[in-house]
Amino acid sequence: MLQEGNKMPSFSGLNHLGEPVSDKDYNGKKLIIFFYPRANTPGCTAEACNLSDHYAELQAAGYELLGVSADTVNKQASFANKFSFPFPLLADEDLVAIKAFGVWGPKKFMGKEYEGILRTTFVIDETGTIVRVIDKVNTKEHAAQILEG
Repeated sequence: MLQEGNKMPSFSGLNHLGEPVSDKDYNGKKLIIFFYPRANTPGCTAEACNLSDHYAELQAAGYELLGVSADTVNKQASFANKFSFPFPLLADEDLVAIKAFGVWGPKKFMGKEYEGILRTTFVIDETGTIVRVIDKVNTKEHAAQILEG
């Protein structure tokens, strides 16, 4: 997993509207990129809705937001439309961004081990440098977690 001080890796893909998105879209901008396991699941919904509810505060602090999961464009679109998210969701079906950031790894759920997306948020400054990594995400209070950092 990437750490503080690392540069944001290159990535590209389609957002929930089917439009191209890449790391270059965020050159010179502060970015919060949050990786979540699956659209429309309870934890992911709580996290994305909390960020959406506090979007104005995050923008006032100068941040752009980008959510990323391995869901399809259609699943991301359904998720974004259902909750009217004001930020793009990247459909990283080929795991390009997910693996570049190092958030694909072993997980456990109900006693079973499997490979999946490790819920992680990266705060990136205007130079493309990771200034904070949040790997213990509080899904219901995530915006506060970011803003108090």
